This record gives sequence, C-alpha cells and structure tokens, in this order.
Amino acid sequence: MTAAMVIPGCDGVELDVRASSDGVAVLSHDETLERVFGRRERVGELAAVALGAAGVPTLAEVLIALPATAFVDVELKEDIVPAAVDAIRAVRGDRPSGIVLSSFEDGSLWSVRRLVPTWPRWLIAVDLEPQTVTRAVRLGCSGVSVEWRAIDAAALQRAREAGVTVAAWTVRDDTTAQRLVRLGVGALCVEGEALDPGG
Repeated sequence: MTAAMVIPGCDGVELDVRASSDGVAVLSHDETLERVFGRRERVGELAAVALGAAGVPTLAEVLIALPATAFVDVELKEDIVPAAVDAIRAVRGDRPSGIVLSSFEDGSLWSVRRLVPTWPRWLIAVDLEPQTVTRAVRLGCSGVSVEWRAIDAAALQRAREAGVTVAAWTVRDDTTAQRLVRLGVGALCVEGEALDPGG
C-alpha cells in the first residue's frame, strides 16, 4: 500500500476489509486465505494475531503505515462497520479526513449511516443507471463507485444532478484513465499500465 503513494498522480488507496474471529478489521479481498496464501481457512475463522502471522495486516496497521494525507476508500466486504470504524477512529480520530466507507451491500451502508452518519459513504455498483443513482441517494451516499465501462457523459451528468460523485473501477490502461478524467470522473481506482503510463 505504501509503495502506491510514491507513484506520481496516486493520492490514495482502496482497501478490502473483513473481520477476524475476534472482531478486528483486517485486509482481505477473499473470504478465504486459499488464493493468496494457499490455506483453506476463512478469514473469519482466525483471530487477528493468527491472520497477522499468516501475512494479513489489520486495517489499523495499514492506516498507520500510510501518510496521514492519503485518501483511503475502505471497502466493506461484509457488514463489519463497528470494527472498521474502531480502527479508523484509533488512527485518524472521530472526524477522519480523506476516508470513505464503501460497499456493494445496502445493509453495510445503512450500518455506516446509523453508527457514523456524518462519515462519507459510497455505493459500489456495476452500472450507473437511474435506479443505481436513486439507490445511492436513498442510502445517503455522497458517491457511487462504478465499473468504468458503465460511465459515459449522460450517466455522469445524471449522477451530478443528483449530487453524487462518481468514481471508476478498475482502470488498467492510461488511455481509459485519461478519457475518464476528461469526462470529469471524481476518482479512479487503477492498476497495471494505468499506474505507469510511460512504462
């Protein structure tokens, strides 16, 4: 994560978060350790210490390692809002700047709204259709993070009119990244060539 912050133009990271068996927010995209670590255990079956020994850091550890100015999109892979909020508060305080909590799941976003109503939240979606924008507004989201192919000028204008910022994921080439910037997308989640257009 910290390596990303020295890349020109990169001002933040997206973190996938789940909970350990003892209720600690940890970084893991997958439900199990199999793909990355060759182990079949589920993340939620192991305590944070055991996960740490396997190479899975806690959210708090990563936030401490990142610059305080880094933008961080904390994607909730499950409804673990109290654990994520505890970790964020421990590092960045009660009114953290540069933090957004995001999820595909309405339940997680409602939990964020109940627990920390003033903290920004984003709905993650695969499209930017009118019903998606309406859903984001209903959930009190300030943004929608959407699969980049779904973004065009009309969809972006629709979101703007609703007062919703649009972020794009996951962009893997510089040509696409530049097109989305010209359209006026608020944030880009990038990897591969889009991180190093000259490489």
